Amino acid sequence: MTTVTAQTPADWPATEERARAVQDELRARVVLDEPGPSPGTGRVTGVDVAYDDERDVVAAAAVVLDAATLTLVTDVTAVGRISFPYVPGLLAFREIPTVLAALDALPCPPGLVVCDGYGLAHPRRFGLASHLGVLTGLPTIGVAKNPFTFTHGEPDAPRGSTSPLLDGAEEVGRAVRTRDGVKPVFVSVGHRVSLDNACAHTLALAQAYRLPETTRRADALCREALRAATYSA
Repeated sequence: MTTVTAQTPADWPATEERARAVQDELRARVVLDEPGPSPGTGRVTGVDVAYDDERDVVAAAAVVLDAATLTLVTDVTAVGRISFPYVPGLLAFREIPTVLAALDALPCPPGLVVCDGYGLAHPRRFGLASHLGVLTGLPTIGVAKNPFTFTHGEPDAPRGSTSPLLDGAEEVGRAVRTRDGVKPVFVSVGHRVSLDNACAHTLALAQAYRLPETTRRADALCREALRAATYSA
């Protein structure tokens, strides 16, 4: 496992007001009219983050898989200082500098990036997946474990069933059943991918478990990196 050191940019927002202004500015650059790569082709990369707030340490992992076989291509972790306080709706500002460091250290292009979190399914329509996509130009999707503040009907029991994730009448994502009779995951567009395609990618990546294989591996790896970083601190 390669581990790199992440640095918070000097101009990184330090206040809620500034962070919300950055969200407003970048949100206008989200691309919603591209289908994105076809499921099962090229590479797909999972990213995830783990924190130790007491020690002011954050670890991110980027895990690249072959999209057709889900075999590991490469992985990288990054460790840094937490770059923003905990504020609901602004979690991307805590995570992105370390995630970018991990992505930048990959020895190959990442292809589609799958975030453990939200894209358009965010109160300000600009969650981590959208933020990361705009900054990198990469196609991104968000696959979350819970629906955040939005409502949804229960998908039918069989794998592959979906129901709209709604903010009032607006569809901001979908609840997707990745295993028969198991709680769904919540998929939303990040950048340069359609919602239909985002759901298809999620199903292709979740062949044996509820969560996509990208998320499962990135979650385990960032936790391992955090343990190593805090143990040596």
